[in-house]
Amino acid sequence: MEIYLVEVFDYDLVIVGSGLAGLRAAIEAARIGKGKLRIAIIAKNQLMRPHSISAEGGSAAVLYMDEGDSFDLHAYDTIKGSDYLCDQDVVEFFVRQCPIDILELEHWGIPWARRNDGRIAQRPFGGHSYPRATFAADRTGFYEIHTLYDTLLKYDNVDKFHEQFVYDFLIENNRFRGVVAFDIPTGQIRIFKARAGIVATGGLGRLYGYTTYSHLVTGDGLAIALRRGMKLKDIEFVQFHPTGLVPSGILITEGVRGDGGILRNAKGERFMEKYAPTKKDLAPRDIVSRSMMTEILEGRGFKGPGGLDYLLLDFSPIGAEKIKEKLSQVREIGAHYVGIDPLDSPLPVRPSAHYTMGGIDVTHTGFTGVTGLWAAGETACLSIHGSNRLGANSTSECVVFGKVAGEDSAKWLLTNSNSVDLSEGDKKYAENFLADAYRDKGDYDPYEIKRELWTTMDKDAYVFRNENGLTEGLKIIRGLIEKSGKISISEKGNVYNQNLIASLEMKNLVELAEVVVKGALERKESRGSHFRTDYPTRDDDNYLKHTIARRADGALNISYVPVTLTKWKPEPRVY
Repeated sequence: MEIYLVEVFDYDLVIVGSGLAGLRAAIEAARIGKGKLRIAIIAKNQLMRPHSISAEGGSAAVLYMDEGDSFDLHAYDTIKGSDYLCDQDVVEFFVRQCPIDILELEHWGIPWARRNDGRIAQRPFGGHSYPRATFAADRTGFYEIHTLYDTLLKYDNVDKFHEQFVYDFLIENNRFRGVVAFDIPTGQIRIFKARAGIVATGGLGRLYGYTTYSHLVTGDGLAIALRRGMKLKDIEFVQFHPTGLVPSGILITEGVRGDGGILRNAKGERFMEKYAPTKKDLAPRDIVSRSMMTEILEGRGFKGPGGLDYLLLDFSPIGAEKIKEKLSQVREIGAHYVGIDPLDSPLPVRPSAHYTMGGIDVTHTGFTGVTGLWAAGETACLSIHGSNRLGANSTSECVVFGKVAGEDSAKWLLTNSNSVDLSEGDKKYAENFLADAYRDKGDYDPYEIKRELWTTMDKDAYVFRNENGLTEGLKIIRGLIEKSGKISISEKGNVYNQNLIASLEMKNLVELAEVVVKGALERKESRGSHFRTDYPTRDDDNYLKHTIARRADGALNISYVPVTLTKWKPEPRVY
């Protein structure tokens, strides 16, 4: 294949990622800039096909204080759900901003579901003490993305770049200068020179084989940040959604249980009553996932394909008309992927990797510590979710803090007249990086490395963890990191080279897997989504603190920083 540099683009702000956070950041930066800022938004896929469209159930917000909800109640639910690892000052800001942004989406045209009185409808979600998940049937993320994209079209100073694979950031003397990418349809190399950037590339869910994530979500921004010496925070906390469809892992929304659906074991029992007597099937996700796996491991599950034993999600208490109105997409998923209409029979489910609670360590505005660089959405860790995220808080977070990062970066650009210069060395680096990626350096198959990674993570870093499994997993992962530098790429062409993309994604994943497993190994307690069978209790004396991972001189170092508490002190999580 021929390696060549096509073009250098020159912008004030470049946003990497077109999910909820990236789109919302672009809108706000354009609004604040009032035409004075040149903005680019870059997507690995088509801009309207980010993983955010897969969000189904809702976006949390306090809309009805006249009916008993409150900001303090939303904050308390979030903090308790996080197992007290979230930073409470940021949570308090978040819950007050959510309704503002939900209503803003309303004014931009999103078709929120309605109550009989015409006001916006909300459904119950796990761990929330009030039904505050604002929803649009079971396609909430889809409608949010379309609404934001349509709104972005109002701003003619935002250029949109589809199918661009970003493989590095240009940073010199702790100052952001742009991103390096290649155009997937042609293989042509591009440098997006920029005075500021926002990373909104999502989480790292494809570390796991059994996951609700689309194949897009390979932790690209997180891995680049790690290689560039930035801090990653609380990465060991990976959420497992209780109801991934067996055998694919595809998400079956928590909205099913919010609307009345229940989990049953192989004996037909509604088992959640014994694990969470008050909340039952709507306990927080970490508790429901552990309860489900306990039922399976103790022999009360159904035998599934490839070892994916499962339980049943029973829709019958919801009623046919309500299912047709509010859960139509879930019906389509059941019929298409397992040949089951939930109107007729329960769906087979088990916990599936679903969300990254950790991310790039940032301030409350999304600032990364690198001059001119912000992060937002699942890529960033503002410590809202702590060790366990409540359902419906993620899409709200993306919109709220995408807006904040867009505003902060735009204001910074308008008050800083700094310029960015590129050198021939930058161009040569961009060319050499990709040329080196194509070069055969061994016989290992990148797809086989990824399959081995999936097997390891699904076994050793799943719902239940222990020292032996994590130690063995870390050993395997470090071997995979070594192998990832000795691969061959069979496809040599420029046009849509999926083998090249897969190899770069694989390298990102194996490096992030080391962070997840090392952080989990060193956290000798159980908290939220991180449950150690050899340390089954929460240890506030030693681990009420955030994990910070940073790579320096080739070594991965783990340290800790305090959790910010305001008025809610840690207490037992009883549901």
